[in-house]
Amino acid sequence: MAGHVSLQYSTAPQQTPIQESEPRWVRWFLITIALAFICLFLLLPLSAIFIKAFEKGIPVFLAAISDIDALAAIKLTAIIALITVPLNAIFGVAAAWAVTKFHFKGKSLLITIIDLPFAISPVIAGLVFVLLFSAHGLFGQWLLEHNIKIIFAVPGIVLATLLVTLPFVARELIPLMQTQGTANEEASMTLGASGWKTFWLVTLPNIKWGLLYGIILCSARAIGEFGAVSVVSGHIRGVTNTMPLHIEILYNEYQFSAAFAVASLMSLFAIFTLIIKNVIEWKAKGVS
Repeated sequence: MAGHVSLQYSTAPQQTPIQESEPRWVRWFLITIALAFICLFLLLPLSAIFIKAFEKGIPVFLAAISDIDALAAIKLTAIIALITVPLNAIFGVAAAWAVTKFHFKGKSLLITIIDLPFAISPVIAGLVFVLLFSAHGLFGQWLLEHNIKIIFAVPGIVLATLLVTLPFVARELIPLMQTQGTANEEASMTLGASGWKTFWLVTLPNIKWGLLYGIILCSARAIGEFGAVSVVSGHIRGVTNTMPLHIEILYNEYQFSAAFAVASLMSLFAIFTLIIKNVIEWKAKGVS
């Protein structure tokens, strides 16, 4: 990531690089183990998804992904991502700005809260919203009186996805902005720039690659989230089923080709995400 590079000189003796000190057979052995692990636990399962998806031919594949319930699941997944990712991006930038640019009481508590979704199970995250907003929950009676439905509806899925994807953007930006420090912002403010102008013209260009990286990770998690969404969705076909839930239903109904067809679409998105991630890392290194 972009940052300041400082040169340090040391009188300590230089260590011999590992690749020059280790025997050749050790290097090849380790590389072979790594490649075998990748093939066994990544490439083989990924290949199996596409093989099963096209096992009964392209017409069956096209019928599976064009089914009305599948299209509804794809549409809902896209809607959830389009809502949660921008909100988490805004929160992530604001939280990172607050943590890295200001000194205040409760900063450690804020960082702990940001990291909390990493520590709790997604299923527990979903149950929290059930306890709050279900018919027998803490706010259930008030929601019924005002004809507001959250659990077993789209708002509940949005809330659950927001919670489990909360840390991704913030945790990418906080270390980056800590490394960059506050010198650029202080110089901008000294020259008379307002806070907003400093953010748009100084801070945002410096964090753009980290922000994009966090958005990519957040999008991937939002689209692939299963546990929390499964608890609050109700599994209503064509209404509250996202792509992961639709795949589970098809698989449980022994519609394996259809299940793997929809799974292949999610796999393609994962591959696309990985490509974008590597491009962003390459761009970031190029400007560092």
